[in-house]
Amino acid sequence: MLPKIFKPYKSVKKNLIRIGPNTDGGYIIDKRVIKKIKTLISCGLNDDWEFEKEFLKINSNCKILTYDHTVNKKFWKNRFKKDLISFFLLKKLSLRKILDIFKYIDYINFFKKGNKHYIKKVVLKSKNKKEISIKNILKNKKNILLKIDIEGDEYKILEPIKKNFKEIYLLIIEFHNIHKNISKIKKFMMKSKLKLIHIHGNNYLGINKNKDPNVIEMTMLNSEKFKLSKNKSKFKYPINNLDYVNFKRRNDIELRFND
Repeated sequence: MLPKIFKPYKSVKKNLIRIGPNTDGGYIIDKRVIKKIKTLISCGLNDDWEFEKEFLKINSNCKILTYDHTVNKKFWKNRFKKDLISFFLLKKLSLRKILDIFKYIDYINFFKKGNKHYIKKVVLKSKNKKEISIKNILKNKKNILLKIDIEGDEYKILEPIKKNFKEIYLLIIEFHNIHKNISKIKKFMMKSKLKLIHIHGNNYLGINKNKDPNVIEMTMLNSEKFKLSKNKSKFKYPINNLDYVNFKRRNDIELRFND
């Protein structure tokens, strides 16, 4: 079972909406933040910017800044080879698979003008030009939606996020290997003004021996900017018609909490 602190605060269901696809890459946010956001910062990009794309359609005045050192020329070269092989070897391809072949074109079209992708690794303290600290990423930014999916490195940057919370209106963060890092997550949650309003178990990497997900997705709202209930949620997680499986070949993970 997950610790009691992992149970979200009570939210009005109509305030919770999903941005992005009904699969991996879609996240739950509080719709009250949408029009207030001036900068959407994504740490971790890979080949999925559907969340950013959909958010921009709702708030066209928002600036999109993304950071991922792995999405470079070598990444796209390898990606294109795999997509071509799939195209020629498989007789039946879904529309999404066909469109994936042109993903690089979509990337070029999306990350132009005000939208930026920086090929830099997000770290606590940068040591060279290929890295950037989370402190510098947040510096001089206002009304931020911060989204983090950096495959385990999230634990290294929790402290500066906590210290620089004032302009972070909403935080979306994926925690990996949670059974090894429960204490770090709990410490962050207890001492942060960013309060949990939604949680989802990412089923892509399955469950641990306690039947808890190895990866969880959390949405946290700035309690100094938005009114938040003092009571805990009574929703069952995943929430029907709001949460969807990340990996369609496995069932979603039902979350259980200690009382």
